[in-house]
Formats: sequence, structure tokens, C-alpha cells
Amino acid sequence: MIKWLLVVVVAIVVLSLAGPFLSRYGLGRLPGDLTVKFRGKLVYIPITTTLILSLALTLLGRLI
Repeated sequence: MIKWLLVVVVAIVVLSLAGPFLSRYGLGRLPGDLTVKFRGKLVYIPITTTLILSLALTLLGRLI
């Protein structure tokens, strides 16, 4: 359980940092992705994008 939680947290951090790059390809604007203004800064939390990319990478890993 702890391993999966760690994977999800790391994925959210990586996708948050890659948000501007991913938005060019349509990711990051999905329903369920959150953009919160906190202390004058926009904080991007890509919940749905994380799940979709995780599913895609899992399927790719199973095929290989």
C-alpha cells in the first residue's frame, strides 16, 4: 500500500512540473484535474491525467 501511495505522489509531482509541456498535447485540461490558486501562485494537481498516463504505461508494460 505504501509503495502505491509513493508512486502516485511521485507521479503527481512529476506531472505538476511537466504541466506546461503536457498542456500543448491536450493533457492537463481533463475533467478532474485541479488548478488551485494558493498564496498568489497557481498549483496544478493532475489527478485524471495521472490516472490515464498510469493506465497507459501499465498496458504498455504488460504488452512488452
